[in-house]
Amino acid sequence: MINDPYTLKMSVRDYECDSQGIVNNAVYQNYLEHVRHEFLKGLGIDFNEYTKQGIHLVVVRIELDYKHPLRGGDQFLVTLRLERESSIKFAFFQDIFLLPDEKPVLKGKIIGTALNQRGRPSIPEEIERLLVSTENII
Repeated sequence: MINDPYTLKMSVRDYECDSQGIVNNAVYQNYLEHVRHEFLKGLGIDFNEYTKQGIHLVVVRIELDYKHPLRGGDQFLVTLRLERESSIKFAFFQDIFLLPDEKPVLKGKIIGTALNQRGRPSIPEEIERLLVSTENII
């Protein structure tokens, strides 16, 4: 279940496009972040609650390969797969596909960790359980 890609359908809003009529490169990171937050929220992981506890989920590295531009009004699908990257890091593998033909638009790998109250990397139990269940499926 957790190893199956999570997907979310989205649409390009005109104000996300640059003077060339294509989605500005930085906007793709907003799309990816929105999907990561929706994915985690759907699993009961609450960013606001973690912040109140002094735990901060942070991105430490982003790798993006742009394949094809999106334009105003385009509909697209964002997929997400979560894997353990190391003992203190996790990776979101995210892809964007143009609909309806699912043409590859972007391939991404976003590496994150959690910082505890002392600012040190420490994975919360809820996320650790997700990562363990992912390892057992692969």
